[in-house]
Amino acid sequence: MVSSEETKAQVNSTSRISRPRGRPRSFDRETALEKAILAFWERGYEATSVSDLTRVMDIGAPSLYAAFGDKRTLFEEAVSVYDSRYAAFADRALAEEPTARAAVERTLREAARAYTDPDRPHGCLIAHAAINCTTPEVAESLRNRRNAMITAFESRIRADIAAGALPSGTDARALARHSGAIVHGMSQQARDGASREELEAVAEIAMAIWPRT
Repeated sequence: MVSSEETKAQVNSTSRISRPRGRPRSFDRETALEKAILAFWERGYEATSVSDLTRVMDIGAPSLYAAFGDKRTLFEEAVSVYDSRYAAFADRALAEEPTARAAVERTLREAARAYTDPDRPHGCLIAHAAINCTTPEVAESLRNRRNAMITAFESRIRADIAAGALPSGTDARALARHSGAIVHGMSQQARDGASREELEAVAEIAMAIWPRT
């Protein structure tokens, strides 16, 4: 006859055998994505490996692939969120300021602040991630994003020329490219250690060349 104690032992033993060893650890997708953004922002696309991402995101590779797809897909989502969360100042300036000059000046001043924020990697993710990028699709996507800002500048400049806010002989394309070059150059300068005040001085000089009616 089996005692009650032996029966309990058998049940517990069976339970230990049949019970799963542990469920996969859950994670907060938004938190993990933010960590990926910071990793790409700091290191760039090529220099950030999948093992780097799993380490900083604190998830295993299977969880990364299940939640975000491959590295390139994760990067595209990271850039999209970065663009709306951290780099939307140019879009806001273009939408809210009454002239192209005011919009570009505000963009440069906000870039000086954003690119030197002590709580985040310095510079611009979109500019930095393109350095040494050997993946054509990623390089093209980043190039298109940078060119989109120049095109938006040019559109506002042409509108001001038509409205008489800028001289009729203004080279809208060249002025827009100059403004884009300043923004991207400020990003690199910030990564090289330039302070907010130094970049604001660059912005002031850049705006001094703008034509006036």
